[in-house]
Amino acid sequence: MLKKTWLPILLAFVLPLLLVYGWWGGFNSVQIEQGERGPYTYAYLEHNGKLAKLTDTQEKVWQALNAQGITPGQSINVLFDDPRRVASGKLRAHTGYLIKANDAIRAPLLRGEIAKRPVLMGRVQAAALLAPSKTYQALYDYLKQQNRDIAMPTVELYDSPLEVTRVGVLTVEMNQ
Repeated sequence: MLKKTWLPILLAFVLPLLLVYGWWGGFNSVQIEQGERGPYTYAYLEHNGKLAKLTDTQEKVWQALNAQGITPGQSINVLFDDPRRVASGKLRAHTGYLIKANDAIRAPLLRGEIAKRPVLMGRVQAAALLAPSKTYQALYDYLKQQNRDIAMPTVELYDSPLEVTRVGVLTVEMNQ
């Protein structure tokens, strides 16, 4: 009797989960590269607390940019603290969107600039819910082979539609 129940369970639950995981990019590999990136100009708000709430802060930036007549570019997060070493309630980040260097922004938005610099970067095409964990794990594994570790701050650029379930390309940059 137990053998007869496996096939319906597999077809009804496991197979759809695997299909969704694959559709969201869960099986996509992360490319690790070295190169130069930047410069970037971005509009942001400061975020303190859980990284899972970054999208809430980012939505506020999106609304403020649109209200100011500025077209947002790629989303950007600058993470200052390593979540493995800092309590989730004390994590600090800038979150916002790339803008043109000559765009004039007003409060409550702040302007950030990142100079051109050599970086180690990980890039994956996946949904926003999966991409960060896949990319940071791949960077960690790559650096561990060299007896190194992820060094903060990191810069996350996500080129995607607004919906967190849509697939886009996440690039995580770490200064060399």
